[in-house]
Amino acid sequence: MKKYKYILLLHTLLAVYSMSGIASKYAAQQTFLSGAFCLLYGIVMLLLVFYAVFWQQIIKKMSLITAYANKAVTVVWGIVWGLLFFEEPLGFWKITGAVVIVIGVYIVVSSEEHMP
Repeated sequence: MKKYKYILLLHTLLAVYSMSGIASKYAAQQTFLSGAFCLLYGIVMLLLVFYAVFWQQIIKKMSLITAYANKAVTVVWGIVWGLLFFEEPLGFWKITGAVVIVIGVYIVVSSEEHMP
């Protein structure tokens, strides 16, 4: 049960990390060094600092192989954020890519469980 707690925390952290892409895309739409640009860029930096601190805490509790394999799900989060915030279309290849990523993460994590 404890392992699943850390997996859930890791995925929550990776979702937060992927949100920096939302803020950076909005920042890119602003005039350079305007108030909105600086605020959004500050949010990006804050999210990245949050991620860096808690990433270190997560990898103390779980295998580095497992943590890095799960990091690939940020691509899936990028697809979700693109749909929700930027009205990007969801096509066959995006869905296929997301499925391949999830299967790959599962294979790496499940094979790690069987290693001596």
